[in-house]
Amino acid sequence: MTGLPIDVQLSALPSNPGVYQFYDTEGKILYVGKAKNLKKRVSSYFTKNHEYGKTKVLVKKIEDIKHIVVANESDALLLENSLIKKHQPRYNVLLRDDKTYPWICIKNERFPRIFPTRKLIKDGSEYFGPYTSMKTVKTLLELIKSVYPLRTCNYDLSAQKISSGKYKRCLEFHLGNCKAPCEDLQTAEEYHRQIDDIRLIIKGNFKSSLNYFKHQMKVLAQEMEFEKAQRIKEKIEVLENYQVKSTIVNPKISHVDVFSIFADETHGYVNFLQVSHGSIIRSHTLEIKKKLDETDEELLQLGIIEIRQRFGSKSKELYLPFYVALDNSLKVTIPKLGDKRKLLDLSTRNAKFFRQERFKQIRITDPDRHTKRIMAQMKAGLRLSEEPRHIECFDNSNIQGSNPVAACVVFKDGKPSKKEYRHFNIKTVTGPDDFASMEEVVFRRYKRLLNEAESLPQLIVIDGGKGQLSSAVKSLDILGLRGKIAIIGIAKRLEEIYFPEDSIPLYLDKKSETLRIIQQLRNEAHRFGITFHRNKRSTKAINSELAKIEGIGDKTAEQLLKEFKSVKRIKEASIDTLAATIGPAKAKKVFESFH
Repeated sequence: MTGLPIDVQLSALPSNPGVYQFYDTEGKILYVGKAKNLKKRVSSYFTKNHEYGKTKVLVKKIEDIKHIVVANESDALLLENSLIKKHQPRYNVLLRDDKTYPWICIKNERFPRIFPTRKLIKDGSEYFGPYTSMKTVKTLLELIKSVYPLRTCNYDLSAQKISSGKYKRCLEFHLGNCKAPCEDLQTAEEYHRQIDDIRLIIKGNFKSSLNYFKHQMKVLAQEMEFEKAQRIKEKIEVLENYQVKSTIVNPKISHVDVFSIFADETHGYVNFLQVSHGSIIRSHTLEIKKKLDETDEELLQLGIIEIRQRFGSKSKELYLPFYVALDNSLKVTIPKLGDKRKLLDLSTRNAKFFRQERFKQIRITDPDRHTKRIMAQMKAGLRLSEEPRHIECFDNSNIQGSNPVAACVVFKDGKPSKKEYRHFNIKTVTGPDDFASMEEVVFRRYKRLLNEAESLPQLIVIDGGKGQLSSAVKSLDILGLRGKIAIIGIAKRLEEIYFPEDSIPLYLDKKSETLRIIQQLRNEAHRFGITFHRNKRSTKAINSELAKIEGIGDKTAEQLLKEFKSVKRIKEASIDTLAATIGPAKAKKVFESFH
């Protein structure tokens, strides 16, 4: 700890590229960041007004600043990444991935075995990977096994032991899966030629293997060895079928890394596709938890460095959705059209699907965590003082002023609570006046909740713009609830969110969970209100048909509908059946009016 004031520490910072570290009063590291210009970047934390809450909290906790100067921005990126992994500071993004990935091992032996493993042993063996799925590894090994006869035993096949006749051919030889190098029936040179082709296949290059087998097939056909030639032809078909399935773009696209990002309010999902000879030989998505409202550029940059280090990528060209500052030795391409763009779009879809799967897993395995996440997002996104566990949404429904009604739907913990939905017949308003109708139903709803000592919502959503919102706010003022319940309006045209006494609307991210919940509320209120409105119009039409009968009033009409459910059944009923409900005199009038 330097013990110096922050302004003194800032003045001592150089203007070079480097990495900075923030520490609290206890000397605990809070945050690690990189900068092209250390002085300018670090000073910005103390001169800007930060809208994001966690950044404000971070700045208040900073007691000490340390820095490391590096040669260039690329070195700063790598150093930042390694320091984050080492210290795992509280305010840095979290890289969620602690799996041990599978590799394909070509063992350092005279006759190398090929097998999957999760352990890397430094004994001179070759390791290809890591792969993100054991399924991919098994598929590749099955392909190799179907084409090349390789040994699976773990014997020490030294020249001395083979010549001494220590080993005997096993069942694998008789099944055609091995050529018995243990009895010197296959030379080390021939075996290693197979291994050379297998290396290329693992890397996505099938050309060498296909050329070799095609040449061998022609030689065997010329020598009239048609059965052997047929077996070689079958191997060629296996390789070509696998190549067709794995090649999804132009085969000329090779040794390229494709990265994309899809982010929401709390996480970023960086997808990585490794492409060789038009084939995707690796796909992986990295989940990154945001800590300080990091931008997509920052998350993608971090994800690229992390993934390339993790998988040991040596590709010199990257396809990205937008420019990101990286090592100058890398070629960055931002595709707009064609096969390159298709790859980038595929990567983006992978990131989105990964996010969807994560949400499904969380909903099933940890519904409470899912709810907490949604509520926290809504609180932050709508600038609320508390989580909106209880939300109510209002919508008016009328057609040219006829049968004006309103609906109130209730969501608890982000889900519909249908038993608490309420309908309202508009009582004090004449004609199509949405503003006055909204004022009436909001007043009636919360007047009743207050009288009955029921719990109040944390958020009210008004389906409409500034006008409807202002009307609803008037009722809250009268009831003394202004400031006690948050209230917003949502306009349909551009999905603007309006706040009381603020003429400038808020535009939520179209892919945000917060907007999705609000839209669901609005749509549910609209559906519930329209259904009630239609039923009311239908009932009125039926009542009017019965009311036309002389001597039959509304009360009698209601009795009949309650008993017979529809006008059609009333028409089909006999006089005696009608009389049992409304008496013989009225029954005669109803029967005669329909017959």
